[in-house]
Amino acid sequence: MAKANMSPTKNPMPEQEPLVRNKNFEEVALGYTPEMAMDEATRCLQCKKPLCVSGCPVNVRIPEFIAKVAAGEFEEAYQIVTSTNSLPAVCGRVCPQENQCEGKCIRGVKAESVGIGRLERFVADWHAAHAGEDAVVEKPQPNGHKVAVVGSGPAGLTCAGDLARMGYDVTVYELFHKAGGVLVYGIPEFRLPKAIVAREVAGLEKLGVKVVTDAVIGQAISVDELLKEEGFDAVFLGSGAGLPRFLGIPGESLLGVYSANEFLTRINLMKAYRDDYDTPIKHHKRVAVVGAGNVAMDAARCAKRLGAEKVYIVYRRGMEEVPARKEEVHHAMEEEVEFQLLTNPVEVLGDEGGHVIGIKCIKMELGEPDEKGRRRPKAIPGSEFVLPVDAMIDALGTSPNPLLRMTTEGLEANAHGCLIADENGKTTREGVYAGGDAVTGAATVILAMGAGKKAAAAIDEYIKAKA
Repeated sequence: MAKANMSPTKNPMPEQEPLVRNKNFEEVALGYTPEMAMDEATRCLQCKKPLCVSGCPVNVRIPEFIAKVAAGEFEEAYQIVTSTNSLPAVCGRVCPQENQCEGKCIRGVKAESVGIGRLERFVADWHAAHAGEDAVVEKPQPNGHKVAVVGSGPAGLTCAGDLARMGYDVTVYELFHKAGGVLVYGIPEFRLPKAIVAREVAGLEKLGVKVVTDAVIGQAISVDELLKEEGFDAVFLGSGAGLPRFLGIPGESLLGVYSANEFLTRINLMKAYRDDYDTPIKHHKRVAVVGAGNVAMDAARCAKRLGAEKVYIVYRRGMEEVPARKEEVHHAMEEEVEFQLLTNPVEVLGDEGGHVIGIKCIKMELGEPDEKGRRRPKAIPGSEFVLPVDAMIDALGTSPNPLLRMTTEGLEANAHGCLIADENGKTTREGVYAGGDAVTGAATVILAMGAGKKAAAAIDEYIKAKA
């Protein structure tokens, strides 16, 4: 038994130097060594009632896998993680552990919590390096039923993986030319290498999951046709939320105004940052990113890597209200992204050729709390100023594409365009389930995975009840 490590702090994550990495798209965090992982694992108290598990939307058996890491049994740790989590290498990199499993860690009461996410990443990467493509995957016995999954993001992939393990014949339909959804078009390479997403997808294909790309469900084929003509017993909609929102201010039609969705898709999915791809993208010198969530941080850090001399985060509230992960904010600041807080754009300014030359902003102050408990920002009269930029990126959130609900009889959505589904993903249409951003609007990867997991269990119950 390894000696307990009562250090109040986590083993630090090795990283590229900030002023080196802000010029490349290679992964920022370099990962633990085996020695660091084993040492970090001994910080776990192995609680009899592990609150960390209750904080995980996919119920990873956290103390069990960490005990295996502490003992140096890394493959055994990986098998424990993947018994409930189809995408451990992804979760270990992009989950907001500080608000979930690590947020409930007892060590975190008086010191830093155990580095659960870092350990999950370590065992996934160790498995890939040592077992990798040669790993034998046992396919379950087919149960004779078919399920279609629309969307190959975290919700869809999780649902597909869980159903495949139950013996279902699963086909995943993906709109783009590569599987992965937001994991490939939204999250930059320096946070989540695309080879890792491809590896996770390949693992599901070994289980028997079929992936069909360039498939526009609702246009090329409808949900009704999947159910009535293609012989699927149920359909899961994990189509995400890819419809961008804009500020609605004068000048937003000028050249040099982007949605973060378009900007990041060009870079991440279409590899615009690489010389061996011909995806067009303009390399701006001074960029303002409006918003302060994780997507805003991603867009700002990408703009810096594309060569921008100045990159600003423009946010109408203060630092305490910034919704992005602390780690992402910290990394952005290290990479020389500047924060213009308590600031709100009111107009985009352009030259005679219709190109952005600046944004007119007004300073804000925080007033009374709104319905979510956050203090409401109010404009300060007479505080207008111009921020000289040649590009503005709106990172204000997204909503679901209306195509599926418009082409599927009986499928209802709420006022925000999100599909209506119960806690198990059951929609208003018989045999159709949904989860992830298509239901909640833009949220986290792990919450989408949790929704996919619940829906898979509900679909299993539904089909068994019909049989």
